[in-house]
Amino acid sequence: MTAAQTSAFNASTGVTIADLTLTIASIVALIFLIWGAWIGLSQLKLWRAGQATMYDLAWSIIRAAIIMLLLGYLIR
Repeated sequence: MTAAQTSAFNASTGVTIADLTLTIASIVALIFLIWGAWIGLSQLKLWRAGQATMYDLAWSIIRAAIIMLLLGYLIR
């Protein structure tokens, strides 16, 4: 953005672009962390009920962690 666009954005919203970007990135990161916890909890429930093996549990959590790490890198 140009300096004129940045100053117009700051004047109209009262928020800097850096603060808005950080807020959006934080919300997206929070959503993916909650998603990862949901994956882990649901896989643990399946394993406890005997519908999944320990390998399924570990593999699902590892895949979710890899996806969260990649998305965290891209959000950065």
